[in-house]
Amino acid sequence: MKQKDQFDNLEKHTQWGIDVLEKFIKFVKERTEIELSYAKQLRNLSKKYQPKKNSKEEEEYRYTSARAFLATLNEMNDYAGQHEVISENMTSLITGELTRYVQELKQERKSHFHDGRKAQQHIETCWKQLEASKRRFERDCKEADRAQQYFEKMDADINVTKADVEKARQQAQLRHQMAEDSKAEYSSTLQKFNSEQHDHYYTHIPHIFQKIQEMEERRIVRIGESMKTFAEVDRQVIPIIGKCLDEITKAAESIDHKNDSQLVIEAFKSGFEPPGDVDFEDFTQPMKRTVSESSLSNSRADGKSEPKFGGKSKGKLWPFIKKNKSPKQQKEPLSHRFNEFMTSKPKIHCFRSLKRGLSLKLGAGPEDFSNLPPEQRRKKLQQKVDELNRDIQKEMDQRDALTKMKDVYIKNPQMGDAASVDHRLAELGQNIEKLRLEVQKFEGWLAEVEGRLSMRSEARRQSGLYEAQNPSAVNSCAQDRESPDGSYTEEQSQETEMKVPATDFDDEFDDEEPLPTIGTCKALYTFEGQNEGTISVAEGEMLYVIEEDKGDGWTRIRRNEDEEGYVPTSYVEVYLDKNAKGAMTYI
Repeated sequence: MKQKDQFDNLEKHTQWGIDVLEKFIKFVKERTEIELSYAKQLRNLSKKYQPKKNSKEEEEYRYTSARAFLATLNEMNDYAGQHEVISENMTSLITGELTRYVQELKQERKSHFHDGRKAQQHIETCWKQLEASKRRFERDCKEADRAQQYFEKMDADINVTKADVEKARQQAQLRHQMAEDSKAEYSSTLQKFNSEQHDHYYTHIPHIFQKIQEMEERRIVRIGESMKTFAEVDRQVIPIIGKCLDEITKAAESIDHKNDSQLVIEAFKSGFEPPGDVDFEDFTQPMKRTVSESSLSNSRADGKSEPKFGGKSKGKLWPFIKKNKSPKQQKEPLSHRFNEFMTSKPKIHCFRSLKRGLSLKLGAGPEDFSNLPPEQRRKKLQQKVDELNRDIQKEMDQRDALTKMKDVYIKNPQMGDAASVDHRLAELGQNIEKLRLEVQKFEGWLAEVEGRLSMRSEARRQSGLYEAQNPSAVNSCAQDRESPDGSYTEEQSQETEMKVPATDFDDEFDDEEPLPTIGTCKALYTFEGQNEGTISVAEGEMLYVIEEDKGDGWTRIRRNEDEEGYVPTSYVEVYLDKNAKGAMTYI
């Protein structure tokens, strides 16, 4: 009975040990879910603040502070990956292994307690056999005593016949024999039980208890190892997490405030000249001021002839200062001043600007970025040239690859038809030619802008020398400077004449001498030239080319000495003279 109680206690304790293991497994599972959730949230957070492709945010990441933030986002992504590693390792090394171990432990525990119950039942059966044999021996002994007493009583009675006495004697002997047999059986059963009991308490039960003890100790060791693994999984990723944090620190230390400030300066530098000093206007002496202006005009008239300005060497001033208009400008209507401007010498330059505007879509900026300040325009044009050169390189790489493929097809016709790539090669050649024309166009605009900037720098240098030598003349001519919006007053000051030397750009707009003929052209379509500067042509008409397309989509032609103008390049087929520079055919 005591053994049964011990088995019950051991069964309860071992079940509690299994419950502890399962509780630890559940704890680790929830930890892995937390790690996965945390890693997912970190990744989503990093992705949320990553710059969008082809957006304005990408431009912002040229600054060191923005790049440091981007590096932090990337490191946080790696940081999240380490938490995923923690979750994976805990799942494989702890949760999975312990789950399998618990199943094995349950089977082993079931087997040990089954053997214990079996041994307990066997000893109980032996005990019952011993008790039965003992009771039978006791009963037979009592029966033998009663039979002996009855025989003695019959033998002493003189009235009983001899046959009855003999019968009683035989019955007593039989009972004595049965008692002896029961005694022998009881003795044998007792010896057997004692042997079984000895084996039970000294062999079988201790062996079962030893197995249960070993099982329980293995369970305790296993849960301890799992707890150590739990800590080691975290410890293994600490160096990598530390490296991520070190990279974030390194990125933060790479922030260069001076460099970022210089990038802002380069990005928003306009190239405008700073405005000059504003002179004091003495309204108490109007007559004296008028005389001063008249004398200035006379001195200008008496001087040397004015150098021609094509508008390219003139710099712009600050856009937040209003222009001082002359009385003549204030009185004349805008349309009259515009017509007068269009009939002046630089009309060709103005018309070219108008021509470019014809090819622009509504709402889009000018193709030549003429709406930007000089320095910004130069940067945009340079970026466009670089982009076109990259496109040309890509097309050339494709052409080279197709050429090699064609050579392989020619040498090995079974691999493919060489003629199948001719169409693509021709298409690539046309694309490269178009891209080169675009590069020439943008390089021309770029050279124009760089020429203006260099001339403005030279003008500023000469202006500084002139002001140092003639301070009084500069002060007297202050009102004739450029207006802040970049335009000019009708009367050019002597200061401006002396500051800005005549350049070769002015010859481009001088229409006094007729341009020489550089080729002929044939009109492919009829064109009605309704705008000023254009000329109407009929389909099939032959004309003379005096100026080829400069990249703006227009060609200048001449019908006779009195009729010339611009037509769209796509409307004519041009045949340039072989000796003409850059001769090519436009279709």
